[in-house]
Amino acid sequence: MVRVSRPFAVPAERVFDAWTDPRLACKFLFATPAGEMLRCEIDARVGGPFLIVERRGDVSVEHIGVFLEVARPRRLSFLLRVPYYSTASSRVSVGLLPMEAGCEVVVAQEGVAEELASRTEEGWRHILEGLNAVLAD
Repeated sequence: MVRVSRPFAVPAERVFDAWTDPRLACKFLFATPAGEMLRCEIDARVGGPFLIVERRGDVSVEHIGVFLEVARPRRLSFLLRVPYYSTASSRVSVGLLPMEAGCEVVVAQEGVAEELASRTEEGWRHILEGLNAVLAD
């Protein structure tokens, strides 16, 4: 399992909404510095699908999933599949823990192959940094 966390100086509701609003999510969720976001569709309800597609060089990388839990503002979980890298799905849980001044976001991804754990952890850290930048705007 890969697990990363980061504090945010904004309320959990605002952080949660950024994960579920396509206009905000497309700016940080699975976005890379050199990539071009092509599609960001999110149906944030239990059983609802999402599709995030970013062009990276000559390749369009799809992030496909379905929501398993949507409990605003404390928890999201979803199945995630990135066909460009693997046919396997993994479960991602996003917990938002209240703090005195804001919240802490904890992302845990199950089912990550050992050889991809470091890269996956780095990816989630990048996503949380991007989320912080989006919330600062």
